[in-house]
Amino acid sequence: MQEQDVQALAGQVLWLAFFAAMVFGAIAQRTHFCTMGAVSDIMNMGDWTRMRMWAMAIGVAILGFNAMVALGWVEAGKSIYAGPRVIWLSALVGGFLFGFGMVLASGCGSKTLVRVGGGSLKSLVVFCVLGLAAYATLRGITGVLRVNTVDRVAFDVGSGQDLPSLFAGVVGVAVPQAALVLGLLLGGGLLVWSLARPEGRRGETLLAGLGIGTVIVAMWWISGHLGHLAEHPETLEEAFLATNSQRMESLTFVAPVAYTLDWLILFSDKSKVLTIAIVTTVGVIIGSAIVALATRTFRWEGFRDAEDTANHLVGAVLMGVGGVTAMGCTVGQGLSGVSTLSLTSFIAFAAIIGGAWAALRYQIWRLERMA
Repeated sequence: MQEQDVQALAGQVLWLAFFAAMVFGAIAQRTHFCTMGAVSDIMNMGDWTRMRMWAMAIGVAILGFNAMVALGWVEAGKSIYAGPRVIWLSALVGGFLFGFGMVLASGCGSKTLVRVGGGSLKSLVVFCVLGLAAYATLRGITGVLRVNTVDRVAFDVGSGQDLPSLFAGVVGVAVPQAALVLGLLLGGGLLVWSLARPEGRRGETLLAGLGIGTVIVAMWWISGHLGHLAEHPETLEEAFLATNSQRMESLTFVAPVAYTLDWLILFSDKSKVLTIAIVTTVGVIIGSAIVALATRTFRWEGFRDAEDTANHLVGAVLMGVGGVTAMGCTVGQGLSGVSTLSLTSFIAFAAIIGGAWAALRYQIWRLERMA
């Protein structure tokens, strides 16, 4: 493959990723898809509708990703989620911080982008603060703290930490076969649970669950199959085009916010090029804005008072620090990571839910004290 062909392919990858992210933003705006909202609905109203949306999306993502593994199109170990090192403490601490922060900030990273598209100025502030905190945790002061503390506590499984690789090693079958079996069992099980109740079969639930799950799978195909080069013509090494991690990527919305701010601030620096992370961040905002304008739900929204401002600022910092420490957010770990059946992703997602639960309990306690 010639260099001009590589550039053309990279452009195709970026455009497809951008349109996939637009679809994500449009669906999330239309259906109010939100992990924090799902946890809040259960705690406050006993309503599991949005959690069924989420479970359905995870089920579709697991089925789709592991079907591609079975076909030989992608390998879990070539993502950031399924390497041999299980950073369990980073996942626990980072996930809890992220979950707590997303409640204070009125939504996770993806919800922040969706709300920006819907006219929320306070979510725009969250976007900027989250990006700065994430960048500091990638390369700055909190990054040094992360590397020298929680990231040191880990264990090595010797092979990929995704369940198919572990299962294949124990049983003695090929990884693609293990991926097919486990994908059908776990992904199919989540779909069955989601559809078991009438609220799981409503139009909005199906649109959110099936639509967003399919977008996650599409992103894995775009980055991990279409954008994969077995041998780059310049480096003669394996490459995944237009990625920040140099591995295959799907949707995630913490580090990409930092990369987007970095690209905007240093735009004249020719070394700063568009990546999947940047175009998907922008794509979600635009997709959300299109639906908000089309349905006449676009509304300018500001902070209520100083306390509201402080909560959102603290929440944004916690999400930025926690999301990078846990290597992902509710989408990055809860959908993209879990779809690979990675141990670290399961730990991080559980910690995010735990952090959200703790923050909601904290808010209830504060309201009771004020009353």
